[in-house]
Amino acid sequence: MNPLFIFFLGLPALEIFLMIKIGGKIGALNTLALIFFTAIIGVYFAKLQGIQTLKSGMINLYQNKLPVYELLSGASIAIGALLLIIPGFFTDIFGFLLLVPFTRKIIFNIILRNKNENKINNKDDAIDGEIVDKKDEL
Repeated sequence: MNPLFIFFLGLPALEIFLMIKIGGKIGALNTLALIFFTAIIGVYFAKLQGIQTLKSGMINLYQNKLPVYELLSGASIAIGALLLIIPGFFTDIFGFLLLVPFTRKIIFNIILRNKNENKINNKDDAIDGEIVDKKDEL
């Protein structure tokens, strides 16, 4: 089965399960209020972090540096804001993790470390060679 298909079926099922469980503990109206509250707080923090990242990127551009970290941060802030807007508690956890600069750096280091390990492991697959034209030999 396609993993993407399982993700699109499993994520809403997990979100509904968590909403029912949390709603059973704190009540239905409190659960709805909490979902709207996390969406509003998430959009607010995404705006603050986005402005801060934009300022940092502009400073790097003025110093003739590539704003690579700022581009990655901006993309992760946008994804985090989207996850916070989506109703549910599971996506909210990951959305807040992407919005906090400390956890965002940890996530970037984990992803980049895995990519660097893959490059090192696949480095031996290349074969060096030389093309020789037979007309030049005669």
